[in-house]
Amino acid sequence: MILSFFSSRGWESWDVEHRPLIPEGMPVLVDDDLRFEDGPAAPRPAAVANRWLRELPASGAPAPSSWENYARVLKEWMEFLAVHGVGLFDSRGRLKAALSRYAEHRAAGPLKARFAATTWGQHMSILSLFYRWAINEGYATAEPFTYRAARALFPGTGREVKVNLAVRRTPKPHVTIKYLEPDFTALFRKGLRGLAPDGSQDTGFHGREMTRNAAVGDLALATGLRLQEFTYLLPWEIPALPPEPTMVPIPFPVPAGITKGKKFRTTWVSYEALVTVHDYVELDRAATAEGTRWRPPRRWGEPLMVTEPDARGGLINGIRRPWASLSPAERRRLVAPEGGSCLLAVKNGGGPFTAWATVFERTSDRIRARFEPQFPPSGPIDVATPSR
Repeated sequence: MILSFFSSRGWESWDVEHRPLIPEGMPVLVDDDLRFEDGPAAPRPAAVANRWLRELPASGAPAPSSWENYARVLKEWMEFLAVHGVGLFDSRGRLKAALSRYAEHRAAGPLKARFAATTWGQHMSILSLFYRWAINEGYATAEPFTYRAARALFPGTGREVKVNLAVRRTPKPHVTIKYLEPDFTALFRKGLRGLAPDGSQDTGFHGREMTRNAAVGDLALATGLRLQEFTYLLPWEIPALPPEPTMVPIPFPVPAGITKGKKFRTTWVSYEALVTVHDYVELDRAATAEGTRWRPPRRWGEPLMVTEPDARGGLINGIRRPWASLSPAERRRLVAPEGGSCLLAVKNGGGPFTAWATVFERTSDRIRARFEPQFPPSGPIDVATPSR
C-alpha cells in the first residue's frame, strides 16, 4: 500500500470543474495496483479509509501531523491484515483473531516491529475511532475490540466511559520521569554551551552554533514550549525585555498557528532566559542570516517574502497577515527582509534550523558518556519544565 499526500498544485489542468475539497497535505492511501474500486461494486477499503481521513479536520483533529499519524496507523493495520488474508471489514471473529495476532506481533515480534505500551495504546485508540466511524457510516458490521464500562471522575462530577481492553497497561505517572531534575537541568544547559559541569570549556567537544543552541534550550526549559512551538517561533514573536531586570516571570504568548490543536495560550519565561534569546537574535543570528541569499527549496512551495514585520504580523508577498495565522509549513518558507529564514533559529547559510531532537539527544549522550552516567536521555519533551 502506498501513502501519498494531496496537493492541489496545477488542479486547473485536471479536467475538473472546481478546485477539490481535499485539504492540502491530506494523506491518501492507494493500493499497489493504483485502483480505488473494482467496477460499480462498493469502494475498496482504501477508498473508505481515505474518506475517514478527509473528515478528520472536522472531527477534532485539525493538525496535519495528526492526519499523517492516523494514516500510518491505519496503513500498517491494513497491510498486516492483507498478509493474513483478513479483510478490513471482515467478520468480528476474524477481526478479533487478527487483532490478537497483531498484539503478539507488536509486543514480541521482530525487534523493529515492536511497540512500547504507550505507542500500542495510541494505535488502538486510532483504530477504534476508525471502526466506530465505519460502523456508523454502514461500511462495517463489526469491530475487533472489546470494551468494559468504567467511571471517569473529574472535579465535582463523573461520567461513564468505555475502556478498550486491547490497550496494554502503562506505568503510573508517579513512576514516570518526564522532566529533568534541577541538577540535570544545570548540566544540560552547560552541555548546550559546550561547557563541562564545573563551567570550564569542554576541551573534548568541538561543536558549532552553541550560542543558538543555548538560547533555544534555555527558552524551552523556561517556558515549557513543545518541540513544534519553539522550533517555529519567529524573532518578532519573542516578548520585549522589561526595562529593568525582574524576578517576576514574564508572560510569553504562544501563537495559535504552532500550538497543538491551534489553541492560543500564554506561558511564562524568566528574565534571564529572555535576555539570552534577545542576545542571540541581535548578535549571532543577525550575523548568520542577514544578507544571505537563502530561499526555501522548491519541494516546500513558493517563497513567502516578508516586509514590514512587527510584533503582530507583516506583509507576506504584499498582503498583511498576522503571525498567529501561519502554520509551521508556511513559517518554514518565510524569507526575511534582510535575507535568510524568518524562523528564530537559523543555520549557516541563513536557512531555518529545525533539528532540535538531534541536538538535545546528542547533548544528553555526551553528558552521559563524559560526565554523568545517570543523566537521562533527553528529547524536546523531556527538557520542558512542568506546567505552571
